[in-house]
Amino acid sequence: MTDSQNTFTLVDPINGNLAFKLFWFEDNSYFDHLQRNNYFSVIWINEGSGKLKSDFSEYDFDEDTLLAFTPYQPFMLASENKLKGVALQFHPDFFCIHKHHKEVSCSGILFDNIYHPPYIKVDAASAATFNMMLSQIKTEMQNKAMAQYDILVSYLKIFLITASRLKSEQQAIERLPDNENKEPYILNDLKEAIETHYKTKHSASNYADMLNISAKALARITKAHFNKTISNLIAERIIIEAKRELYLTNKPIKEIAYELGYDDEYYFSRFFKTNADVSPQLYRDTVGFGRASA
Repeated sequence: MTDSQNTFTLVDPINGNLAFKLFWFEDNSYFDHLQRNNYFSVIWINEGSGKLKSDFSEYDFDEDTLLAFTPYQPFMLASENKLKGVALQFHPDFFCIHKHHKEVSCSGILFDNIYHPPYIKVDAASAATFNMMLSQIKTEMQNKAMAQYDILVSYLKIFLITASRLKSEQQAIERLPDNENKEPYILNDLKEAIETHYKTKHSASNYADMLNISAKALARITKAHFNKTISNLIAERIIIEAKRELYLTNKPIKEIAYELGYDDEYYFSRFFKTNADVSPQLYRDTVGFGRASA
């Protein structure tokens, strides 16, 4: 369905909600207020600059920047000048990055990457691919023909794979030994520690003790390099796993809470709502329910 000359939308025929949307924008009215959507958003800023407020952090952005957000990830774009660009939005029931991880590998890179800002700089080669895919998507959404869903998903996959490769390349450059902004080795150890222990160790002091560094020193390094506190990183990592479990499994919320180190289901639900702005049950109800066996 076409909303206007610059907006193309597919609606889920079962529930009437957004399935897939492509639109071009020429101002900041879409994103100048806090967004908490039940779908993925990929926003390519072609012109303009400003500040991105996302999760617990604030970042500067300018033209040729691609932003990527998961369902219910809070964000807004503050800009004093006109922003021009294009946005792709898709519900997990249209395309789930978790269920298609082997194909696109964007979970943990383009999306749900708590150790890097939720954006990448777009180079000329990637821009050419993005523009080609967007043109194909626009054409396909104007022509309701057989296998439209499969073709749209194929174009979306190419778009996401291109973006994920670009972000991986940019992260690799940041890790080069001669890079002045390289992360201290202690932060690599912190990443590994969080990934290994986030289900059982929830306090910043746990990780300071594990890494044999004072809590104050670790906090200072973490804030300087990640623009987040250790508690922020731990909370984000727990929420990412909780969202994945809520979407991919039919486990009771109590069981998910226990697996993430919370004996009290209600405490976990409050923690989830504080960080995701919705309850675990409402997240499951509105983001969808795509069991891995489906």
